[in-house]
Amino acid sequence: MSGHSKWATTKHKKAVIDAKRGKLFAKLIKNIEVAARTGGADPDGNPTLFDAIQKAKKSSVPNKNIDSAVKRGAGLEAGGADYETIMYEGYGPNGVAVLIECLTDNRNRAASDVRVAMTRNGGSMADPGSVSYLFNRKGVVIVPKGELTEDDVLGAVLDAGAEEVNDLGETFEVISEATDLVAVRTALQEAGIDYDSADANFVPTMQVELDEEGARKIFKLIDALEDSDDVQNVFANFDVSDDVMEKVDA
Repeated sequence: MSGHSKWATTKHKKAVIDAKRGKLFAKLIKNIEVAARTGGADPDGNPTLFDAIQKAKKSSVPNKNIDSAVKRGAGLEAGGADYETIMYEGYGPNGVAVLIECLTDNRNRAASDVRVAMTRNGGSMADPGSVSYLFNRKGVVIVPKGELTEDDVLGAVLDAGAEEVNDLGETFEVISEATDLVAVRTALQEAGIDYDSADANFVPTMQVELDEEGARKIFKLIDALEDSDDVQNVFANFDVSDDVMEKVDA
């Protein structure tokens, strides 16, 4: 997971400051709206909404935008769209398995965007179920390092159901069963440990090791997919060594 997660961390930092900030904001707002529609407007009683708001705040989404999204989702303010979640499956260059999670109010547009991004960037669509078996749904919490050690984090989350803590350089990644995500996040809060995000993600069970050329190709494909407003998340089963990552970053 190391290369993939490090790449995700680096990319997240870039995403917050580059021209895609508006796109990132829109996706975070959409998450909040859907969470409020599904589980109600009270973050204390709706953990998914709590986490969606936390993530948006960490990415500097203005509070007024967050509040409006909650109200729209809960039906307290007009203008909410009826979003549905759709998963697409496919293969990228080098046989990398790709899961594409869309949140859309227009199924045809989402399907078209995904197909075009895949075919133009060396990917191909796959039948439902042909790729998803290579992933498990897991709780993933990202904790900024600061003064923390791995033992500090492990000590806080072990009894809450955490399975492993990975050192990603500037952050720690805490993996658990998706059903233990709220317990793990709550344990961190109770221990006074700040976290950047808590999500139920698809984590690969096996990985394809990529060289520099392969890494560049898969990053290009993922960028193209994430450029669609309908695509919320892209999960892929590749690993990139630190050496290769440095060359790509350079």
